[in-house]
Amino acid sequence: MAEKKSNLYEESLRPLKNAADILNLESDIVEALSSPERALIVSLPVKMDNGRIKVFEGYRVRHNTARGPAKGGIRYHPKVCLDEVKSLAFWMSIKNAVVGIPYGGGKGGITCNPKEMSLGELERLTRGYAAAIARCVGPDQDIPAPDVGTNAQIMGWFLDEYLKISGKYDAGVITSKPLSLGGSRGRNTATGRGVFFATLEAARVFGIPLKGARIAIQGYGNVARPIPVYLHDLGCKIVAVSDSVGGAYNPEGMNPMKLADFKAKTRSVKGFPGSTEMDTADPLTADCDILIPAALENQITEKNADDVKAKLLVEGANGPTTSKADKILYEKGAIVVPDVLANAGGVTVSYFEWVQNRMGYYWSDEEVDEKLKRVMTDAFKDVYQTAKQTQIDTSFAKQPLKVDMRTAAYVTAVRKIVEAMQALGRI
Repeated sequence: MAEKKSNLYEESLRPLKNAADILNLESDIVEALSSPERALIVSLPVKMDNGRIKVFEGYRVRHNTARGPAKGGIRYHPKVCLDEVKSLAFWMSIKNAVVGIPYGGGKGGITCNPKEMSLGELERLTRGYAAAIARCVGPDQDIPAPDVGTNAQIMGWFLDEYLKISGKYDAGVITSKPLSLGGSRGRNTATGRGVFFATLEAARVFGIPLKGARIAIQGYGNVARPIPVYLHDLGCKIVAVSDSVGGAYNPEGMNPMKLADFKAKTRSVKGFPGSTEMDTADPLTADCDILIPAALENQITEKNADDVKAKLLVEGANGPTTSKADKILYEKGAIVVPDVLANAGGVTVSYFEWVQNRMGYYWSDEEVDEKLKRVMTDAFKDVYQTAKQTQIDTSFAKQPLKVDMRTAAYVTAVRKIVEAMQALGRI
């Protein structure tokens, strides 16, 4: 009997079904793409600092491995659940196919609050999780990495536990490690750098001059922090930035280096000298040319999409735009570079790390950056051509594209995955 899909997972599959309609895929192929290959649930008893035993629940989902080993991060967060991990693993299959790296999709997570745990508790939890899923991961089958609530140190603990169990040194089992353990140069800024390259290509293709372009950014964490520096160096004006506390607005532009220093000292961009204070969500509807939503999911909805003034949106966050908002933005002529393309720089450099681990030869910062730019630029061109050429009725929209860029990205990815599954005889 087929597994009943939750609303959460079902929502994540909507773009897949749109792409399947365009590609004229049979329903059984869509069902195969909609079902993860493996979903593992593990129980993790951990001795806490107070001497008590607390049991955590962990997950590892492998969505599709037709194009290569599963690849995707490990998330530590109180709201982690199986359906969320399944959705994230599916998105990783799409993202890896969009940028053409030879991976399928995977994801893992533990339901916990890492902010309330000591380093010792986190280490014991991580080692327990690594031991529990060790038989299911490896450089040729499933390669984890950090995600929300995890970092390079946690990857180091995971690697150590895996190496003890496997009995051999193979750094390629996990990526985004410290440099001393075989991590890649350029990984810390890779996601933001990828968003920057996607923005450059989109601005070029859609005729948006970058010199003097007004930039608004929602979210000022690890992904977004380097982006305003890159764009400012090209003559852009950073007019609005926000974080979880609040935001700063200056129509004349703000210096991103000084903004970063202010954030480091005060833990927020709110109150930046010379700026007007704004709420966290205000950059989404600020008067700007380019908007980069890089905070949380579901930030642009049917309630505020009409108020978005940006000509170009480049998604640094995962799922910041709802499907209903997508339709509104498309019909009013705004271009959205979707998350599965725009923020794929992180997994791309993780792939570079895996390649370097397997070769035992490591690249310079310049080599990594050059290769990342090539991957992001080529992927953008593929999706853009699909968006221009797909034949559907667009007479109702003020658009230069036949379909929106998100649908085009899914069409591009699904076509690659289906071709691989057919070549293997799986469908």
